[in-house]
Amino acid sequence: MEEKKEEKTLEQTAVQLLQDRGYTVTCAESCTGGLLSGRLVNVPGVSDVYRAGFVTYSNEAKRVFLRVRRKTLKRFGAVSAQTALEMAAGAAYAAGAQAALSVTGIAGPDGGTPEKPVGLVYIGCLVPGRMKVKKYLFSGNRSQVRAKSAEAALKLLIRCLREQGRAER
Repeated sequence: MEEKKEEKTLEQTAVQLLQDRGYTVTCAESCTGGLLSGRLVNVPGVSDVYRAGFVTYSNEAKRVFLRVRRKTLKRFGAVSAQTALEMAAGAAYAAGAQAALSVTGIAGPDGGTPEKPVGLVYIGCLVPGRMKVKKYLFSGNRSQVRAKSAEAALKLLIRCLREQGRAER
């Protein structure tokens, strides 16, 4: 009888890639409210790589803890590619981590506008030598948007780490 190989979760894959590269990671979360960090810290051995998590729901918290510029928030808003990138960079700096993920968006059910509807999420990823931000528009209720955002962030981190590994060869 063949032994069934257990499928790795996204967070297990991300932690393994971070361990393989000797990187530490931090998360800066707004609309996910710690859900992303929670998924990562469920992985045994994550303490080797996980430095800190920042739940910065307010603009003031983004400025104070993550060094997001007031000018960025005023010009582009909290839910923007620019803010997501500054959140990731600020979190990496504050935590002393080589890699960072940031999530900012509108989980709903309120808060959306025609320009920035409920479900709009920006996810930033920073790994040595690379910064990337992706825009998403998720459907569903508040908890579904939060869960989909955390899932997408893990996938983005894995993609960035794998792309970086190929670029170094």
